[in-house]
Amino acid sequence: MKIFIALSVLIICMTACNQQNEKTPYDSILQEPPFDILTDSINREKDNDALYYRRGLILKEANYTEPALADFNKAWSLNKREEYAVHISSILLDKKPDSAQVFLESALRIIPSVFFELQLAEAYILQNKNDEALKVYDEILKKEPRQIDALMKRSALLEEKGQSKESLASLEKAYELAPFDVEISYALAYKYAENNNPKVIALSDSLIRMDSSASHAEPYYFKGVYYANTGNKEKALQLFNQAIQKDYNFFDAHMEKGVIYFDQGKLDEAYKTFELVITISPSYANAYFWIGKIQEKHGLLKEAKLNYQRAYGLDKSIIQAKQAADKIK
Repeated sequence: MKIFIALSVLIICMTACNQQNEKTPYDSILQEPPFDILTDSINREKDNDALYYRRGLILKEANYTEPALADFNKAWSLNKREEYAVHISSILLDKKPDSAQVFLESALRIIPSVFFELQLAEAYILQNKNDEALKVYDEILKKEPRQIDALMKRSALLEEKGQSKESLASLEKAYELAPFDVEISYALAYKYAENNNPKVIALSDSLIRMDSSASHAEPYYFKGVYYANTGNKEKALQLFNQAIQKDYNFFDAHMEKGVIYFDQGKLDEAYKTFELVITISPSYANAYFWIGKIQEKHGLLKEAKLNYQRAYGLDKSIIQAKQAADKIK
């Protein structure tokens, strides 16, 4: 009898310990509506992957990403379904790209998926592993040469590497597959403009014809960039003004106008243009940089230095602003 009682006590203690071990940092959240009903169901059916997945979806929608990730991971451990892996990888990409890489490499061994390959490439990019990402895109395109997302991302990475010819070819292929996709059309038109390629004129004109609302500024801007780059400054100014008429807040067109005026020595017009940009958007860093350049030309060194510092303070990628400020003693 004593042995029986001792065994009973031991079993009760072990059960209590197991229940204690199952507690998570999210227990208080999981006991609240609307999660509590599914939590009760999970307590009754601890191996039901669908319940964890459903609760994870609700948690994710409520911005409880950590407990949502825990639920998706639990569902995945019970049943290797693609939708579970999709949610795990999307959360990890946002929070921990290195963990996303490890998870996706593992998931791909179980479920071959172009979507997972695209996410793996994104995980590499977020870790500045661009060469590895390019290899993934190349592998995708060997299997699916019409995969537009891979073509677009590949084009961007090749441009970063200075391989403009290969980048353009990838982008042109994407456009060939989806000529009515506005994002692709704009990307190609801008690349043509930046590379002084006259193909930008026909492409931009086709975009203007397609614009039934006559409200898009971008095609005029692309043509303006081309003419500015090829020396026809007056034509460029005309097109930038047309872009601004379509969209007064199109800052790139304002900035290009200001740069042309600056290069022409029309410093007052340039100053007014950059000041207008700051009036519309006080945090537009590049406008402060150009105002600083104008002030430096006028010998207003103290004011110029201040605006260079403002530009760099707002956007650390404008290294030339910091360099210009450092030169002024």
